[in-house]
Amino acid sequence: MKSCQPPDPNTKKPAFKLPAGACDAHCHVFGPADRFPYHPSRAYTPQDAPREKLKALHAILGIDRAVIVQASCHGPDNAATLDAIAHSGGKYRGVAIVDETYTDGDFSRLHDRGIRGVRFNFVEHLGGAPDLGLFRRVVERIEPLGWHLVLHLDARNLLEFEGLIRSLPLPIVIDHMGRVKAADGLAQRPFRKLLEFMKNENCWIKVCGAERVSSAGAPFHDAVPFARALIEAAPERVLWGTDWPHPNITGVMPNDGDLVDLVARLTDDEVLLKKLLVDNPQRLYVFDA
Repeated sequence: MKSCQPPDPNTKKPAFKLPAGACDAHCHVFGPADRFPYHPSRAYTPQDAPREKLKALHAILGIDRAVIVQASCHGPDNAATLDAIAHSGGKYRGVAIVDETYTDGDFSRLHDRGIRGVRFNFVEHLGGAPDLGLFRRVVERIEPLGWHLVLHLDARNLLEFEGLIRSLPLPIVIDHMGRVKAADGLAQRPFRKLLEFMKNENCWIKVCGAERVSSAGAPFHDAVPFARALIEAAPERVLWGTDWPHPNITGVMPNDGDLVDLVARLTDDEVLLKKLLVDNPQRLYVFDA
């Protein structure tokens, strides 16, 4: 089983000052394993990255709110995510992973504890596409709650599952700019398809994961044109996040201070920056604080 490298422990203070109320709309908490064990069928084992370290990171970066996205290493046991939300004073929301054992009562309790969506992994390194029967059953259960789906896709999945994506009756949020590869250019078929999806009022996108999109490596500037195109295509439905603690990074581990400074390159419009960092996540997640 693969082990993940830890995040850079020496977070830089970014030069770019985030606006008040800025939201990290994609981050994780892992463990600690002695309290929140990792799932036995996980594809990787992360380093512990508990809520206390996430809070310290956000204090350095100037981030006020966050969306904790359940990662596959914890499977459908959302206890670590729920614990982080419970200790946030209303500043965190969450996205869960669920399985066939979840009942309507379970979904209702998750809602009461701050969960607002369900994530499905399609990426090959995490096992490929999910059981589509379960996928459709979950859609039927969460739509009445006003939740959304978070889709973690490889670039080729944007083409392979086009019909499924277009058929979904509830909001969807696509992670990491669809994990397109910068070296394949803005004209590549998966990215053109992603821009088509963004014409749908139900489709949101996270312009994060520059280190996953980049083909050139740090400081990941080759990912910026993709983010700028997505922000221009749907300024009301774009989100940003750190992806801390950056699970399954195979190259250079990014410094989160550098990733915040990269945000300043995503648009020259301060109104759009506020939408990306404050207004859009507030509209989707309706934070209590």
